[in-house]
Amino acid sequence: MQKPPQSVDFALKETSPNIGAGAITGDKLSCTYDLVEQMQYLYVRVVKAKDLPGKDVTGSCDPYVEVKLGNYKGTTKHFEKKSNPEWNQIFAFSKERIQASVLEVLVKDKDVVIDDLIGRVMFDLNEIPKRVPPDSPLAPQWYRLEDRKGDKAKGELMLAVWMGTQADEAFPDAWHSDAAPVGPDGVANIRSKVYLSPKLWYVRLNVIEAQDLVPSDKSRFPEVFVKAVLGNQAFRTRISQSKTINPMWNEDLMFVAADPFEEPLVLTVEDRVGPNKDETLGKCAISLNVVQRRLDHKPVNSRWYNLEKHVIVDGEKKEIKFASRIHLRICLEGGYHVLDESTHYSSDLRPTAKQLWKRSIGILELGVISAHGLMPMKTKDGRGTTDAYCVAKYGQKWIRTRTIVDNFMPKWNEQYTWEVFDPCTVITIGVFDNGHIHGGAGGAKDARIGKVRIRLSTLEADRVYTHSYPLLVLHSSGVKKTGEVQLAVRFTCLTLINMLHMYSQPLLPKMHYIHPLSVIQLDSLRHQAMQIVSMRLSRAEPPLRKEVVEYMLDVDSHMWSMRRSKANFFRIMGVLSGLIAVGKWFDQICNWRNPLTTILIHILFIILVLYPELILPTAFLYLFLIGIWNYRWRPRHPPHMDTRLSHADAAHPDELDEEFDTFPTSRPSDIVKMRYDRLRSIAGRVQTVIGDLATQGERFQSLLSWRDPRATTLYVTFCLIAAIVLYVTPFQVVALLIGLYVLRHPRFRLKLPSIPLNFFRRLPARSDSML
Repeated sequence: MQKPPQSVDFALKETSPNIGAGAITGDKLSCTYDLVEQMQYLYVRVVKAKDLPGKDVTGSCDPYVEVKLGNYKGTTKHFEKKSNPEWNQIFAFSKERIQASVLEVLVKDKDVVIDDLIGRVMFDLNEIPKRVPPDSPLAPQWYRLEDRKGDKAKGELMLAVWMGTQADEAFPDAWHSDAAPVGPDGVANIRSKVYLSPKLWYVRLNVIEAQDLVPSDKSRFPEVFVKAVLGNQAFRTRISQSKTINPMWNEDLMFVAADPFEEPLVLTVEDRVGPNKDETLGKCAISLNVVQRRLDHKPVNSRWYNLEKHVIVDGEKKEIKFASRIHLRICLEGGYHVLDESTHYSSDLRPTAKQLWKRSIGILELGVISAHGLMPMKTKDGRGTTDAYCVAKYGQKWIRTRTIVDNFMPKWNEQYTWEVFDPCTVITIGVFDNGHIHGGAGGAKDARIGKVRIRLSTLEADRVYTHSYPLLVLHSSGVKKTGEVQLAVRFTCLTLINMLHMYSQPLLPKMHYIHPLSVIQLDSLRHQAMQIVSMRLSRAEPPLRKEVVEYMLDVDSHMWSMRRSKANFFRIMGVLSGLIAVGKWFDQICNWRNPLTTILIHILFIILVLYPELILPTAFLYLFLIGIWNYRWRPRHPPHMDTRLSHADAAHPDELDEEFDTFPTSRPSDIVKMRYDRLRSIAGRVQTVIGDLATQGERFQSLLSWRDPRATTLYVTFCLIAAIVLYVTPFQVVALLIGLYVLRHPRFRLKLPSIPLNFFRRLPARSDSML
């Protein structure tokens, strides 16, 4: 089923940015930082000052430095009453915005009315040296301060001034002239940063038994269960079948924990004394730092742990240790990969334990060049504005570009590198609006502008892909294009043999297949892993906010969506359309629509029957020729978000409203009723299709199960006769007769279904036993 192409507005566009990759230039920078356009910056590093004179009445000074270049002005923090201050701050001025020929560095004394000038240092821009990494950083020097007339003033200032590019290591920590409106408190929120996801482990807890419990009411049989809590994850075992003071469970519970382990695993043994009343019989806390780590499926030693009971005497909590014990087997599973992303587009598939990692097979480089056509995401001073930044996630490494303030066409030109361990992984790049620059109210959030996913296996090795990707966001009003982001991507393969070998390996680590976790369990653990990652990254400085991490990890991908269900249905139809097309073609052959083609098929069929050793070579040769034929139409671009495939541009407004509804719903009862009825009708259709598939399978089973004794008698008799005939008749003759019968001319055909089909349709299925 050929779907119509999506509109040009939502399509991918190839671009030709002025980047170093592929260009032959004399500049060293072009070979180390070559996927982005070079941006020239004037860097000023203000280190410290000494012997500053007192300016105010008390004879002390409160110094700060002002770096001034034309209309742009950056200031350091000020110190109270200090004549030898240390700032160690870096300022970066974009060369393309420089309109002055002189750089002024002024040391001032903070005052209530007007700040006094202590002294200044002037630089001619033409005299400033150029620095290109990997040269070492420029050493700062002492400069004597001058007053406004050019005469020597008291005090000295230590500075380093140079011209460089965004490849300079000073770049990420510098105050940027294009972020001049941002106050000193907001600067930390706009810098580029690299973050690492916490190392995640699965914790397997096997609760075996407890001994010598002391219930408060000894006249009844205790109904005991164990509650286990780790952070905000809580699970409980079922109530023990042996209702004694020595209960047994032998039950497995799984948790997700992040290294370093901050919280202990707390176990509580509880007795169900009433319908909603549980009594605590004992408690123990286990630190995960001392728990055994296993790399494979070898059994772990079990241990007895003492249970403690807290008793409150006169309002004070007192611990009473008593003989109750609990038998546990607990370990940190290093052989699994802890899923925090959807398996459909995971960026990392390695096990937790580093000892099990294989060598990297390549390097992924990403150049975040620019964006254009961004929509205003918020209102400031009565006009629309956007403060955009990019986030990219691959493996455990997250990167965040600097925020370009108040710009609908931001240019980042930042380049990042990742190690690649598996080519069948996906890098996700998201663009966001920074809602925390000007202090940001407590409820302010970073708004999503859109995201891009690129599967590495679709990229040719060592080729630079430069494309402008549409940023698409689905709102309750429909799909909207919020702009385009320009990226340069290069996947470099280190060893081709190792990479090709990866295609023969299982996708996930071995433990997922030796000791598989259930789908429901994996889903619950993935949700916990996402919560842990978003919580840890939101505690970094500057924080990578919860809403950003959740959008990048597709936190709501498991939620019901009519649009997504429809899209998946059409995907299935698209896959089946190839089989349907082959079936139609064969039907045309059998019905002699094109006699010449049918005769050629007869000749080929007779040759293959007479020389059966040619069947497999012919089939593989045919597949080879199809593959070579399709090479001309191979995709030239990496895949991107497809609105047609997602059914985003043709979704009904009510379907989108349902997708964006909260869980549980916040809509009025009549709308919920209508949606529920619609869902039931769709579920009914799905149920019918699944039932039909089950029916066909059960008919095959009933051939030999004697559910229909007459049908099985007929089939068994037929099998006996067929066996005798096939023993005495050469196989070629049988195959030839069957093939010629199937390909017979329409005048020898009946309109009615064939006898074998009639027989099969009459076989019993288990559908008649269903309520």
